[in-house]
Amino acid sequence: MESLSGIAFFVQAAETRSFSEAARHLGVSSSAVGKSMSRLEERLGVRLFHRSTRSITLTTEGALFLERCRRILCEVEAAELELSETQRSPKGRLRISLPLVGMLVMPALTAFMRRYPAIELDVDFSDRLVDVIEEGFDVVMRTGEPTDSRLMSRPLGNYRLQLVAAPDYLASHGTPETPADLVHHICLQHKFPSTGKLEPWPLKSAAGTSEWSLPTSMACNTSAALMDVAAAGLGIACLPDFMVRRAIERGELVPVLDAHIEHQGTFRLLWPSSKHLSPKLRVFIDFMVETLFANTAAIP
Repeated sequence: MESLSGIAFFVQAAETRSFSEAARHLGVSSSAVGKSMSRLEERLGVRLFHRSTRSITLTTEGALFLERCRRILCEVEAAELELSETQRSPKGRLRISLPLVGMLVMPALTAFMRRYPAIELDVDFSDRLVDVIEEGFDVVMRTGEPTDSRLMSRPLGNYRLQLVAAPDYLASHGTPETPADLVHHICLQHKFPSTGKLEPWPLKSAAGTSEWSLPTSMACNTSAALMDVAAAGLGIACLPDFMVRRAIERGELVPVLDAHIEHQGTFRLLWPSSKHLSPKLRVFIDFMVETLFANTAAIP
């Protein structure tokens, strides 16, 4: 049991990169964590952490040991769950990362909280590409095809990008008839937060046409801000269909160049393949699959 306790201390210290922060999560003293790590290193005959006065970082051996320790703790958790009430009543803390599309995820998220009040959600809203395993997330939602073999995934639903503008903007600047006409328009572009690069607009290129680039009248790393600027009549934006659907129905925005757009994206949930599907994680995955895109009709 002392070995198992040492493994739990080690994983917490590795994930928080701090003995004192690990101690706070575990409800013990910082010195208890430090002594436990020293005993573990002595028993294994290797150094697991590089220590400095301000932080700790894993050694190469420590990083290898961490992945195996996570699997051990998952197996212990699975064994405990088989013998506990938790199988019938999901509860506990669930750490999730979601993209900055609150208008899509919030209806499903609030409905989940109402149905499962015993599950504590620790939510990180971010468009950056998080490291699911290294940063200790239980599950994340992202777009595109999964590329990390350490992760399991499940599709949630599809969306497409649309070019939109306010009627006032089109009345004063004209409506583009071909993609090349956009060089004479005010283009509101999305910038990836992680790289600073502009997201390409999914326009079909006609055979025989010359290369051209979009003018950048505004670049922003949040789609909600781009929608507000477009709705104010200040330019053309490229936004997900679930975000602009109601504004189009109300006549606040108008689709532009729809016949020239070729795009379909997929939202997915991803979680560590080594992680046991605890009841809290299983019900979250099932609920989001059933609910997320069913709620798009209710997006204001």
